[in-house]
Amino acid sequence: MTAGRRARALVALVQVLGLAVWFSASAVLPELRAEWDLSATAGVWLTTSVQLGFAAGAVVSAVLTLADRVPPQRLLAGGAAAAASCTLLLAAVVDGPVAALVLRTLTGVCLALVYPVGMKIMTSWSDRSRRARDLGVLVGALTVGSALPHLIGGLPGLPWRGVLAGAALCGFVAAALARWCLRPGPALAPAPPPDTGYALRLLREPGPRLVVLGYLGHMWELYALWTWLGAALAGGDPGPAEHLLVFMAAGLGGAAGCVLGGRAADRYGRVPVIATSLLVSGVCCAVSPVVLGAAPLLVGGFCVLWGAAAVADSAVLTTATIEVADPRYTGTALTVQTALGFLLTVAGIATVPVVAAAVGWQTALVVLAVGPALGLPAVLALRRYLPTALPAPSPSAPSSS
Repeated sequence: MTAGRRARALVALVQVLGLAVWFSASAVLPELRAEWDLSATAGVWLTTSVQLGFAAGAVVSAVLTLADRVPPQRLLAGGAAAAASCTLLLAAVVDGPVAALVLRTLTGVCLALVYPVGMKIMTSWSDRSRRARDLGVLVGALTVGSALPHLIGGLPGLPWRGVLAGAALCGFVAAALARWCLRPGPALAPAPPPDTGYALRLLREPGPRLVVLGYLGHMWELYALWTWLGAALAGGDPGPAEHLLVFMAAGLGGAAGCVLGGRAADRYGRVPVIATSLLVSGVCCAVSPVVLGAAPLLVGGFCVLWGAAAVADSAVLTTATIEVADPRYTGTALTVQTALGFLLTVAGIATVPVVAAAVGWQTALVVLAVGPALGLPAVLALRRYLPTALPAPSPSAPSSS
């Protein structure tokens, strides 16, 4: 295996382990509700507090251009270790929702130094001809890492503190690997001067603005789907079987969708893949009330397809941002995009249980179709800024592999 492939595999592994803490509390939410006598609203806040923390951390990072000025492997290691520490503290000593909310918010702040920075390191080992597929692997790792607590939670008899402690252990391993083994690649740009105004200038440019709008449509659906699919399957609080199906759909199906979407984007272009992904996932949202009540085998296949389609465009949208933003500040551009996207996920996650209370869990996920429907026109308008298809790499071209 070449140095480039080893480095890309290591970045993906760090992402899987580092992001295991993200949905750790969501995976044990039924147990927390019972033990702490939480209301439905408090449960939603416990879930969305991570998203709010991530958005806040990403805004600070973007304004200070940290992702472009601090050695990325150190920044990622620090964020992963801090997020794991917050999760372990929650597992070890917290006995009520107030302290849990504070720690989950801080977990999100710390994760803002993990996900966007991991993307920057991955692209430092890639050239344009394989950038989308490499980022597809990375976002696939994110989906597996985010779904990992559902796999842990699917183990019978494991208490909620054990699930959180297992997720925290994954985060500490990620921090150690990032600090001592991970290095950026040859395509890493030199650290630019501080530019606190770039985050706002980015959104004034038509190309980046259209990518961000498409990303917002994608994010309205994605994290709400990951959060509430188990509840929709169970008609309420999910059990071990629903946790395992969510892991299959969001983790394994999502990872496959990311890899296939990235490969297709490098072959056929960014816009066709993003548009197809939004269209398919939007249709899945619309037909979910009918399919979720069908035979178990059909439900399982549908959920895996939905999980794949909902995230297949994520890496491609990230790739598009890198290709339309100022190359000196790609880390900041990615941080701005993710900050806005994860802030919107708060609204998506909070909306679904409100709809469920009115029409039932089996129908509630229809509201997620709003995101793909609004994001698709912006993505189609990107055709004037991004090539429809990419040229094949020249055999004589240098490779980072």
